[in-house]
Amino acid sequence: MRLVAYANERGWEIHRHYVDKASGADANRPELKRMMNDARARRFSLVLTTRIDRIARSSLDLKQIIAELEGRGVKFECAEQAFSTNTPTGRLLFGILGEIAEFERSLIIERTKAGLQRARAQGKTLGRPRVSVDSARIAELRAQGLGYRKIANELGVSHQTILNRLRNEGVDGDRDSV
Repeated sequence: MRLVAYANERGWEIHRHYVDKASGADANRPELKRMMNDARARRFSLVLTTRIDRIARSSLDLKQIIAELEGRGVKFECAEQAFSTNTPTGRLLFGILGEIAEFERSLIIERTKAGLQRARAQGKTLGRPRVSVDSARIAELRAQGLGYRKIANELGVSHQTILNRLRNEGVDGDRDSV
């Protein structure tokens, strides 16, 4: 991992790796929350990331995160963008790169919407193909005492497909018997 090598080259001790699978555009990420809680508990003194957009894609979110980190005495550094918020130049770059990250996110959204619109105009079917599931068969297997996962395996679909079908038909699927 690049960040581990970067930290090791500088002789830094790594408290923890915070890796979210969600986009930086989402401010409600479990690992981001965990990192901020650890910062509040003063468990580390520096946050190291590859690029600024890995922390946030909104300049407002980014500024709030960095302000809170700095307010807790935690420094912020990017390995690939070679800047730190510890200098006036670094703070300027931080602002500029934060705005660029937000701009890039806006472009992605715009292009995605345009692509979907173009595909619809060409008559393409969007989304996953519909799965045909026999509701009577689900009810029959359910009456035999099978859970949703076993029913799903029997019918060759996911358990979520079974739950969605029941929900669409007004039957409340009991999540405990999945």
